Amino acid sequence: MIPEEAEISIQDAHERCNDILDEIMSVVIAERKFLENVLLGLLAQGHVLLEDVPGTGKTLTANTFADVLGLEFSRIQFTPDLLPGDVSGSNIYNEQKASFEFTKGPIFGNVVLADEINRAPPKTQAAMLEAMQEKQVTVEGETRKLPVPFFVIATQNPIEQEGTFPLPEAQVDRFFVKDTLGYPDHEGELEILRRRAGRLESTPEGQRVIESAEEVLQMQRVVEDVRTDDDLLVYINEVCRMTREDHRVATGVSPRGTQRLFECARARTVIEGRDYSTPDDIKEIAQPVLAHRLVLTPEAQVNDVDKRDVIRDVLDEIPVPTIEQ
Repeated sequence: MIPEEAEISIQDAHERCNDILDEIMSVVIAERKFLENVLLGLLAQGHVLLEDVPGTGKTLTANTFADVLGLEFSRIQFTPDLLPGDVSGSNIYNEQKASFEFTKGPIFGNVVLADEINRAPPKTQAAMLEAMQEKQVTVEGETRKLPVPFFVIATQNPIEQEGTFPLPEAQVDRFFVKDTLGYPDHEGELEILRRRAGRLESTPEGQRVIESAEEVLQMQRVVEDVRTDDDLLVYINEVCRMTREDHRVATGVSPRGTQRLFECARARTVIEGRDYSTPDDIKEIAQPVLAHRLVLTPEAQVNDVDKRDVIRDVLDEIPVPTIEQ
């Protein structure tokens, strides 16, 4: 365990990232790239949205991340009747003390699973918006800070439409990364069956890799040490601006999205163990970081245009700069 006052290097953070991913993969049947994208959101001090069919392991992924990172895990099951106070907490009258006391809601956690977030009504989603953006909640005019680190993994089901409320564009834009877990491959699904066959044995659990929340914060801070040349900043800017000019797009990537691409590129650089970002970092993460921020034209929606294809076409069109190592 490192002293709390010590800072870690990019290489130290890289090694910890590998340890985290290796341990999670011993529990969760998933591609390493998917788990890297989830870790990307944590390192960039953002949040992740997972859209997938039921039963693919979204909840297990969130829980295992919390176990491996040694952080407090909290789950919020979103339903149409969920109220903002059910998420943030409320003031409860204490008869013995003859006064109101604040009772924290499930949002007060380090790793918060917002399960089926699009089932919550707009008013409750607005409460989540403040928490995700400001890392605080306001209850009856009083603002309370959330724990640090604070990391939301939200899920939504793409196949069930009844009883859902589409996420506002402003909230979707708050997610640094959106990805899908997908179905496991042949060997992965076979491993799931083997674990089910041995149901009398204990379910695999992730072992703690990170010793303290402070160590997670240090990993987030070390991202700031990554070098990003000006040519790469120009490249990031051009990629995002080009999405606004595509004929299939009604609303392109916002300036906030441009910043998120930059922040996630640096986070990926740390995962890779380098102290400088490259165009390949941008290409690797552009789809999960940018695609969900696009609003397609009605014609493009009718033609079932995939937002990820728009990002891919933009990347193909823009010249790649040469970065000195």
